Amino acid sequence: MSSLKGKVAMITGAGSGIGQATAKLMAERGASVLCTDLNPETAEATAAMIREAGGIAESLVCDIGSEDSIKAAIAHAETRYGGLDILHNNAALQDPKVLAKDADIAAMEIDIWDRTMAVNVRGTMLGCKHAIPAMLRRGGGVIVNTSSTYGLAAYISLPAYSASKAAINSITQHVAAAYGKRGIRCNAVAPALVLTPLTASFIPKPLIDINVDGACTPFLGGPLEVAQAVAFLASDDARFITGHILPVDGGTLCTQPTVPASRSFFAQAAS
Repeated sequence: MSSLKGKVAMITGAGSGIGQATAKLMAERGASVLCTDLNPETAEATAAMIREAGGIAESLVCDIGSEDSIKAAIAHAETRYGGLDILHNNAALQDPKVLAKDADIAAMEIDIWDRTMAVNVRGTMLGCKHAIPAMLRRGGGVIVNTSSTYGLAAYISLPAYSASKAAINSITQHVAAAYGKRGIRCNAVAPALVLTPLTASFIPKPLIDINVDGACTPFLGGPLEVAQAVAFLASDDARFITGHILPVDGGTLCTQPTVPASRSFFAQAAS
């Protein structure tokens, strides 16, 4: 188990899903965690879970679309805990109404495109912009961004979301190249579909089944599977890993696109 003892970590989007799982896991491994989210109630619920389990955590409202908000959150981490060692840039636009309109590039509404880029890309950039100076004052640090398999391979829908995640991959590699010699590592995790109460609430079961079929594993991962990868990348066990986009996808991207249909074909032929 990778230790984070003595580290100070800030998680964006910590109120639910991957962010909440990461905050809890980092605290379990010894980090002091600043749980940030746009929703103060969910951010505090995560921090309270950590404290109840004996960990160190507090919550703070942070709107990643606002530079002042991100800057203030990182300054709070420095004032409260003495510095910042880890930033998990996890928050993203997850509004089902926005995602439903992000379907066809030929019918793209400009405000949907702009809103997606403003939150996902600009928010990640701002997190890096203000975390890097804090980490340099600390002598180094680690940034882990949340990307997506949709940023690594094309899908027939979600063009704005996919482009935003591809941009995050580029930001990740830029930070690794530009600041690696100064002690800052930067990686990203690229999950496939992650089963959470939110995704289950608006993704039809047939589409979930298609994602299960497309994975090499017999199940889809949940927030904890992604959190475990984030916690590893944030730890000193990954001290020689930087500039990488790690798929956390149950093998979804490693196969030929014909594999799911071929699996069914051979199963029927053998019956």
